[in-house]
Amino acid sequence: MQTYVILFNVTEQGIKDIKGAANRVEAGEKLLEAMGGKLLSFYATLGEYDYVAIGEMPDDETGMSFLLALGSLGNVRTKALKAFPQKEFAKIVRKLK
Repeated sequence: MQTYVILFNVTEQGIKDIKGAANRVEAGEKLLEAMGGKLLSFYATLGEYDYVAIGEMPDDETGMSFLLALGSLGNVRTKALKAFPQKEFAKIVRKLK
């Protein structure tokens, strides 16, 4: 499984129905699970981004499909960062010559 950090900003449409946001997060988690992924953590945040999530997905293609599906609903815009866990990062660094 690949790990991703996903940054979210609520759109104008999303803020108009902010009371439904918790239900949308749960629906997004179920969608991710149906696509073979898993939500590891989710945070509502102050600052540049409204939400931050960490999730696992089988591959980049699944990740792209998931983000496009969320974006197509119109409530959030996303930015995704592929993340390398500490042990994987250490293996990568050891390969440097």
